[in-house]
Amino acid sequence: MKSKLFAMLISMSAVSLSAPAIAADYKIDTENAHASITFKVNHLGFSWIIGRFDKFSGTFSFDDKNPDASKVKVDIDTTSVDTNLALRDKHLRGADLLDTDMFPTATFESTSVKSTGPNKATVTGKLTLHGVTKDIVIDADHVGGGKDPWGGYRDGFTGTTKITLADFGIMRNLGPATKDVELILNIEGIRQ
Repeated sequence: MKSKLFAMLISMSAVSLSAPAIAADYKIDTENAHASITFKVNHLGFSWIIGRFDKFSGTFSFDDKNPDASKVKVDIDTTSVDTNLALRDKHLRGADLLDTDMFPTATFESTSVKSTGPNKATVTGKLTLHGVTKDIVIDADHVGGGKDPWGGYRDGFTGTTKITLADFGIMRNLGPATKDVELILNIEGIRQ
């Protein structure tokens, strides 16, 4: 009897060890403001304007044993752009920049994730902004993961990328120092 039980336990262990790891699915925690999409753009070569998108949503899948199998999808409400100055925000929403009446949503969906070191990866994907879709690469860091105080499980990441406005059909000439925008992403997700 003992030998049969032992053989069964060994068999179960072998099956569980050989089974592929399955990535967990997460919802980005925007409800409680534990995630942000901010940007930084140079103002005429004199200073930096910092802004954010107040409304966005998304999901990702992540397995710390196989991070290259990760995926992420984010939808951004471009009408929610906020640089802490209403007049400038109205200008950013206008037809010669984000044109939010025509393009109220921007999206990002990953196409591949490649580990580049401990807790580091490059996330390649398609960004659709201003009606134009281009491949971009995000340099990402896994900040951490674990149980939260409310009985859930969370994982968090930060990432940066730089985009050129003209690549997305935003042709307004704001000067050579202002042709690129740096995006800073802080993403905390709740395991579903």
